Amino acid sequence: MNISKSASTLVVVAILTSALSAQQGESPMPALPPDIPKNATIWLQVSDKSPCGQDAVWTTPDGTMHEFFQFNDRGRGPKTYSTYRLDSHGIVTFEETKGVDYMKNPVSETFSMKGGAVTWRNQAEEGHRENSGRRYFVDLDGGPTSLTLLIKALLRNGRKLSLLPGGEASLRELKTVAVENASKKLSVTLYAVDGLSFAPAYVWLDEEQNFFASMYGFSGLVREGYQESIGDLHKVQEQMESNRASELAKQLTHHPKSDLVIENVTLFDAVNAKNVSSQRVTVHGEHIVSVEAESGQATAADAQIVDGSGKVLLPGLWDMHQHMFPDLAFLDIACGITTARDLANSVDDLGKLKKHIEEGEQIGPRIVLAGMIDGPGPFEGPVKILAATPEEARERVDRYADLGYVQIKIYSSVKPELVPVIVEEAHKRGLRVSGHVPSGMIAEQFVRDGADEIQHMNFIMLNFMPDVTETRTPARFTEPGRRAASVDLNSARVSQFIALLKEHHTVIDPTMAAWEAMYTDRPGKIPAIDAYMFDRLPLQIQRGLKMAGGALPVPDSATDQLYRASYATFVHMLRKLYDSGITVVAGTDQGSGYALDRELEIYNQAGVPAPEVLRIATLTAAQVMKRDKELGSIAPGKLADMILVNGNPTTNISDIRKVDAVIKGGTVMYPKELYSALGVRAQ
Repeated sequence: MNISKSASTLVVVAILTSALSAQQGESPMPALPPDIPKNATIWLQVSDKSPCGQDAVWTTPDGTMHEFFQFNDRGRGPKTYSTYRLDSHGIVTFEETKGVDYMKNPVSETFSMKGGAVTWRNQAEEGHRENSGRRYFVDLDGGPTSLTLLIKALLRNGRKLSLLPGGEASLRELKTVAVENASKKLSVTLYAVDGLSFAPAYVWLDEEQNFFASMYGFSGLVREGYQESIGDLHKVQEQMESNRASELAKQLTHHPKSDLVIENVTLFDAVNAKNVSSQRVTVHGEHIVSVEAESGQATAADAQIVDGSGKVLLPGLWDMHQHMFPDLAFLDIACGITTARDLANSVDDLGKLKKHIEEGEQIGPRIVLAGMIDGPGPFEGPVKILAATPEEARERVDRYADLGYVQIKIYSSVKPELVPVIVEEAHKRGLRVSGHVPSGMIAEQFVRDGADEIQHMNFIMLNFMPDVTETRTPARFTEPGRRAASVDLNSARVSQFIALLKEHHTVIDPTMAAWEAMYTDRPGKIPAIDAYMFDRLPLQIQRGLKMAGGALPVPDSATDQLYRASYATFVHMLRKLYDSGITVVAGTDQGSGYALDRELEIYNQAGVPAPEVLRIATLTAAQVMKRDKELGSIAPGKLADMILVNGNPTTNISDIRKVDAVIKGGTVMYPKELYSALGVRAQ
């Protein structure tokens, strides 16, 4: 069921291999295969208003339902055939799905029910139960129709069903609206399914309770012929989501009536990267008003007192590489991330989210805005702000600057000759420039052309593979995976490159947890990013995570060893960059919040001392974004963004996972409460 898997991929970088058709310039909108019947009902997959795939469903005379689902996301994307059979109660008794998933890994899933006994098998699971009762099997690979079938079964069975292999789903009807095309008018109803993920799954059905549309972020699926309605439906769904977020914000954000005082706490001094014991920190309104030694001084009678004994108070964490959505914002706060830099998103959606957070209608971190520019073509990114000429490039930069963005992210399809144009205009407007190293360039050229920062360690390693000239395709993932292990990090060329980075004060955003996932996770195993949290997560999230199991297909043991060795080289390069004085920032390109914890653990495992890792995730990030006068350390006059940790992450970096309280702008939130609202069990 795509909903469970899409929820899990919030925590997995979307990557693929073997995209020969994409390398040959495949159109963003793939053609339907010739074996799809003419009478099939078609839905269009849309990314930022542009069609990029289809879902086709038809029923054969024996009552069997068939589905074909595909979309193209820069050469990535699933292509699956599914078959479903139902009993008289609408319960699926047979499901089979074959094809490839989003990362082009082979998909083969089967489920069958015979006389109450059920058996299922996929890449991550093999299960059997003799007496399942009236339980509904949640598949991991089926197309969008599988969620519709669950909704129909819920409607026929009291709007609540026990699930296989576990859990329970329930259904709520939210709102009905009218849509129309040139020839027909329909009434469609928005439903919310609870119990599958951190947040409800939202689906639109027509009057006959057939699937009409679904939307998530700036992507969606809508019945063919009704593409124009997706904007209106998105607004209605967004309002329902906002209402839910607002209610949670009211329940879970605690506003001290007077001063907030954290007594007898060990304070992490981010400036000097060390702990200072027995401190008292007083907050009034949004700001820190005093930081002083604890001496038993009197506290105002109406102050809210927090006992910090045995705990460490740190500045709020920064994740310097995210793509924000409302549920991700919620997860960030639960993990102690009080500021996140968004490095490519829908301008409209991100603006609304930022506004809702600032107005207290949504729990989430402060958002630092970075806007993406890409070049037009078959590999253009999902945020369709494109530039093909110098004039367009300058106009795109100015548009972002006028909207209050502070950084430009260059993407892979930008023409190399436009890089200095973008840099010049951005710097003139006071914006930083970072990005993927565009196809046709290597990192050295990107730096010499004025880029302030490079995203992702693979682009660092590709600098030493200049023969890899096409990096818009999955080659930018597979080639470093195959070849990074053979790069001599002590060579003159590597040293010269690092010297160039230092000369230009280039910042590196390596996203190490993403590379660990890509090169070392395997289907059926618990991903390293999620291992600490895994047993606490909702069951369907757990299943999807194990199914994801890394991004790149691993056809044999030799490839497995090669990928692992290359990842080790990535880690050694991280240490070399740090030792050489290169500024590194901690970003994840993930969506779980707690992915940052794993990112920081990797830095420490690479040899960066834990106090320095904590400084990277707090003050260094604020300094890079020129926000250190108000954020990044705990000092009088600064904004009260802090986390109280039940442990000492300066000696054990993994203690950063033990956040007891999050203070943002003087308001207090408790991860225990936040996680409970998402269906995550307490520690």
